[in-house]
Amino acid sequence: MRYFLLPVVLILSLAACSKPAPSQHTNLEQAYPPQAGGTMLDAMTGEPSGLIPMIAGESASSAIASHIFNSLVRYDKNLELEGELAESWQVSSDQKTITFKLKPNLKWADGAPLTSADLLFTWQLVTDEKTRTPYGADFKLVTKAEAPDPLTFSVTYQQPYAPAMDSWAGLQIMPQHLLKGQDINTTAFARNPVGSHYYKLKTWKNGERIELEANPLATQGQPKIERLVSRFIPDPAAQFLELMADNIDVMNLDPIQYARIVPARPELKQKIALYKELGNGYTYLGFNQKRAPFNDKRVRQAINYAINKQEIIDGVLLGLGEPVAAPYKPGTRWVNPALKPYGYDPQHAKVLLKDAGFTTTNSDGILVRDGKPLAFEILVNQNKQRSTAAVLIQRRLKEVGIDASIRVLEWASFLGNHIKTGDFDVVILGWSLSLDPDQFSIWHSSQNGPNQFNFINYNNPQVDKLLEQGRLELDPDKRMKIYHEFSRILLEDSPIVYLFEGYGLPAIHKRIRGIDNPAPPAGIGWNSQDWYIPEPLRRNEIAP
Repeated sequence: MRYFLLPVVLILSLAACSKPAPSQHTNLEQAYPPQAGGTMLDAMTGEPSGLIPMIAGESASSAIASHIFNSLVRYDKNLELEGELAESWQVSSDQKTITFKLKPNLKWADGAPLTSADLLFTWQLVTDEKTRTPYGADFKLVTKAEAPDPLTFSVTYQQPYAPAMDSWAGLQIMPQHLLKGQDINTTAFARNPVGSHYYKLKTWKNGERIELEANPLATQGQPKIERLVSRFIPDPAAQFLELMADNIDVMNLDPIQYARIVPARPELKQKIALYKELGNGYTYLGFNQKRAPFNDKRVRQAINYAINKQEIIDGVLLGLGEPVAAPYKPGTRWVNPALKPYGYDPQHAKVLLKDAGFTTTNSDGILVRDGKPLAFEILVNQNKQRSTAAVLIQRRLKEVGIDASIRVLEWASFLGNHIKTGDFDVVILGWSLSLDPDQFSIWHSSQNGPNQFNFINYNNPQVDKLLEQGRLELDPDKRMKIYHEFSRILLEDSPIVYLFEGYGLPAIHKRIRGIDNPAPPAGIGWNSQDWYIPEPLRRNEIAP
């Protein structure tokens, strides 16, 4: 999502601080005991906008910040909640109050004590009306938050709130002693954070890389790998060249690389391990419903019928994906089994467009209504899968009389100039979802303000009511029915077109050990703090 000239610059700069990796003749199949030390390099397509997750709101920032900051609770390998900063918690008999007890002797990376005052401060930040965050809605339901002593933090809700524990798993705690009195939206802390987790920031070189090093005061103990280096390489093809050249250890492959290139190259199979996991996310085409004609459900449905989703899954993903009809991970209880994706039906699309008033065509065969051709722009960031899908979509839309142009933007411009400002017609994006089924922040009509997630401006009173009910229902079976109905209405309304749920296809150099295979429900990265690099397989780094 950044600059195409970066890979060459990065290779040169990296070569200046490290010797070549161990010989290719090193036995990568030999067993070694766990040991601390070494450096793991990965690649990111986008550079973080900052490292305060509640402000940044995008995956690049969250990926780095998750190594730096802790939450109260977390999900284990089997997707069950366990304590992180919290040693224990208790829910009141009326289900309205949660009292957390912190682990003793917690410290920030600068040595300051981490106490319940930091939790209270973080809650105050995320609920402050001046804080430009998409995550505030969950925490504004708390009517009272208290820190009666350094190890106790309690929150009270007006009504029982079903996603409460999940929300606390998603809120990373900020240090009061460093941020009090600052504007969280503009603070320099976002570029130079101090956290409490396994790693702390070492260096951040704009347009190049972020380096993290083990935090000796980490609240959860010491990670095995000493340094993590994330290089910003916007082009996945360039990332793959770096993986083949042994200049990075980890990347997410595209389907062609996974299914065709690596299996056909014995030298790659010898040093690279492949993994496959179905993540909690999907890719979609989204309509800005503040703009005509996307405020007309018939037009949205017509576009849904005009797009051949299986063609995209087969052509873009080589079959390594799933069609979806609900905004949940396939196979989970939250997916309504009665729902089916919109089939490819261009004739029905034409009928719907005619019904919406597009009854004539111009000389180019494009449909016209009130003298205006049915033409719009699809915005996509520099993501090969999404841009390729856009080309297939463009062709199918042309067949039903729609003129769709494509504009590919680097991530910062895409996010800052268009998504956050609402200046777009149609976008191709993806949602990475929480494990809890609540999607209030994405679909509720109250969540379409600056920096909030309902940037497509979806507004349906029925959906609003269901989302509100789902947050209050503690019975899993009743809650499931609520979200099944929510999904049904959403599918009918077509505020987005579900394109696919792709498999995550991580490739990891075999020097990295300690990885669970097959992947547990939480994915292979659940225990990355326990991954290790045996000393004979490490890069030989030169100290600055």
